Amino acid sequence: MTTPEWRVPEPLDTVEIEAAGGARIILRRHGDVKGPRLILSHDNGLAIDLYYPFWSRLQSRFELIVYDLRSHGRNPTADLATHNVATFTADEERIRAGIEEHFGAKPAVGVFHSLSAMVALNHDPPGRGYAGLVLFDPPMYLADGDHYGIDTLWRRLGMLARHRQPRFATRGEFAEEFRRSWVFEFTRPGVEHLAADVLLQPASDGDGYELRCPREFEAQVFNYGFAYAFEPDTTDFACPVTVIGGDPGVEFSSLPSVDLEGLIGWDYDFIPHTTHFLQLENPEECVSTMIAFLEREGLA
Repeated sequence: MTTPEWRVPEPLDTVEIEAAGGARIILRRHGDVKGPRLILSHDNGLAIDLYYPFWSRLQSRFELIVYDLRSHGRNPTADLATHNVATFTADEERIRAGIEEHFGAKPAVGVFHSLSAMVALNHDPPGRGYAGLVLFDPPMYLADGDHYGIDTLWRRLGMLARHRQPRFATRGEFAEEFRRSWVFEFTRPGVEHLAADVLLQPASDGDGYELRCPREFEAQVFNYGFAYAFEPDTTDFACPVTVIGGDPGVEFSSLPSVDLEGLIGWDYDFIPHTTHFLQLENPEECVSTMIAFLEREGLA
């Protein structure tokens, strides 16, 4: 079987907005501009273009506004001191305002994975400004859960991120490491090459390639993210919300993820035989499950 080659197309429109502290965030529009609007973002240390195997399946039906969190993906690196969930949450307010200013006002559904999903849940109330939220494997924990154990896990992930290889001689070297990683072992063939394209940039000194999101930025989010990961009260939501998780029976519990005991009262489903990176492993089922929710709620 030939390995698929994922190429993110040029956006229909691109707009750069300014967030707090002068951080720059680049908004891109894809898909059918007359369709229902979806706003999409990604997990810690990654980039929304990495999710192209997922969101490419939405282009024919939806208007897609995609963006990277500050200091990720296509955005320039901002100040490390303000690289945290509280700042991401404030940025998201500015991003939504920028979308309406430049692309027009209409109802929008937020489609977020992990860190960006946690950001969406930290608004007061969660879902404010959205017609709906689709949250893929958000890190959420019961307020009376094992705080010490969970905080230890997050800090361990921060330590691992801080010791990531920061530079690569070639994109191929990065792709090989990505494919060998147990974290990404179930992702679709070809995703490793897409990752090398969208997660790396030419090194500033001209010698090889470096991570677009510097490792110390990724680590800092893990070090302090636990404080923002508690489950909100479902009665407080400002819009319909669904959680789509990885398979709880799959042995992949090393990443911060949804606590199933806390999902009473939530609209919840999971994708069988997938992990925390379900959108890169079974994008077809992720899309199908998401659209079923949107259609039930009259959002698609």
